[in-house]
Amino acid sequence: MRILYLTSARDDLAWLRHFYREVFPDGAARALRHLMAAEGLLRTNPLVGRRTGIGDSRELHIALTPFSLIYRVREDRIEILRVWDGRRDRANLDI
Repeated sequence: MRILYLTSARDDLAWLRHFYREVFPDGAARALRHLMAAEGLLRTNPLVGRRTGIGDSRELHIALTPFSLIYRVREDRIEILRVWDGRRDRANLDI
């Protein structure tokens, strides 16, 4: 199944890149591997993430990072709504 990052998620990806480039550069390669593994898991098992309670969205934690993929499953694709930094206040999650 195809994975599509929506505009809001692309902005979050920019933050993730900044975080690993500027704050924790030693973890950048590992974080990328875990992000790609999470994408692979979603492609083969789209319902693997837990329900968020917000519409039909689901959440899959990216291993060994503070980030999660917030997504929804469509017939022909998986839409990544946010790449959520779990250290942020959940009340600010806008999807």
